[in-house]
Amino acid sequence: MNWKIQKLLNGETIISKEPGNSMLPILKSRQPVVLKPVQWQNCEEGDIVFCKVRGNCFTHLVKGKNEKRGLLIGNNRGHLNGWTKNVYGIVTEILPSK
Repeated sequence: MNWKIQKLLNGETIISKEPGNSMLPILKSRQPVVLKPVQWQNCEEGDIVFCKVRGNCFTHLVKGKNEKRGLLIGNNRGHLNGWTKNVYGIVTEILPSK
């Protein structure tokens, strides 16, 4: 299991740095963020969450919410990754890049 998922499931707040430019200009590649454990039911559209969609982990935007399907996850460039209830953390702070 992904170490980030394990720590979040254990109730720990962590700092994550993920590569990629799909969240520009909100997040730069490898920009550190603080992730706090969260249940998908407590997320809203516009939140940035750490989740798993179709076997891949992302720190992406919540684009929609549905009681049966969970959260619709997408990047900041218009791409939708799909629906998931596998949401482990929510971004509570975007830290400065070094």
